Amino acid sequence: MRKYSTLFLIVAALTGAIGFSGLNFAGIEVVRVLFLIFADLLVVSLVARLFFRDDNLRLQRVKK
Repeated sequence: MRKYSTLFLIVAALTGAIGFSGLNFAGIEVVRVLFLIFADLLVVSLVARLFFRDDNLRLQRVKK
């Protein structure tokens, strides 16, 4: 989970810096949308980390 949070943070920071820095080129809208997507994924991964903090979670067989 930490690996994904770090990845989303880096990608969101890069796309945010490029998308909202005042540059003007043909694909700027795509970069801004990518920023929003990766920023949302970062928030979701951080919230999931808060709720599922235990790293020792394992699937258990259900007894019938």
